[in-house]
Amino acid sequence: MELSYASKYHRLEEDHWWFSARRDMIYKLIKNYHRDSEILEIGCSGGPLIKFLKGQGFNNIQGIDINEAAIEICKQKGINNVRVADARKTGFKDQQFDIVIASDVLEHIKDEAEAASEWRRILKPGGKLFIFVPAFKFLWSKHDEVNCHYRRYTKSALINVLGGYGFKINRSSYWNICLFLPVAIIRILQRVFAMKTRKTGDQLQETNPVINKIFGYLLRFENKLLASGINYPFGISVFAVAERT
Repeated sequence: MELSYASKYHRLEEDHWWFSARRDMIYKLIKNYHRDSEILEIGCSGGPLIKFLKGQGFNNIQGIDINEAAIEICKQKGINNVRVADARKTGFKDQQFDIVIASDVLEHIKDEAEAASEWRRILKPGGKLFIFVPAFKFLWSKHDEVNCHYRRYTKSALINVLGGYGFKINRSSYWNICLFLPVAIIRILQRVFAMKTRKTGDQLQETNPVINKIFGYLLRFENKLLASGINYPFGISVFAVAERT
């Protein structure tokens, strides 16, 4: 991602409704796993998920990020079991982890097959990959360009990528259904009036505290429904729980 955007990202990721709600969803997906599970977060950024999961009792978590500034932020927070590494060549030994988490990482990698193969390599047999990616090509915007994305995914496309590299899909669903319609309308209008919106940058902005709470509440309510076993037919993101076979 662009340097100016990365700086803002690291500043907002602790409290912004999007990130806090996604952390909540990830926790709901892994909360029943043993607290001694060996966990790797790929693309750990400034460490808010690692910090959150440690607060929930998970005590064996490592993180990697390709951004040196992100790793430095982790260490400033006292999160030391992290290092700079490429998601395609992590440097970990074969079959090391019970759980690998990759939130909004795969879309940044040009060779998605190389990444999927590497993540399978470092998982133990039966180990789980928890992955989130942005959904639907028609939602593509300047935000994706600022983030240096190569693609957005449908649920079937994500399943096909993971299934083609030795993963069994335990579950997949879209995420963030409540904001899908307004975001879709905005993106379509931006495309129709491309010349007028050409200078539009990323959509990550500091949010009014009241709006932040409202959006956070909406997504946490969605998360509860997802945790009960409901899957959504569309959303702004898509996630999968994939098992190394």
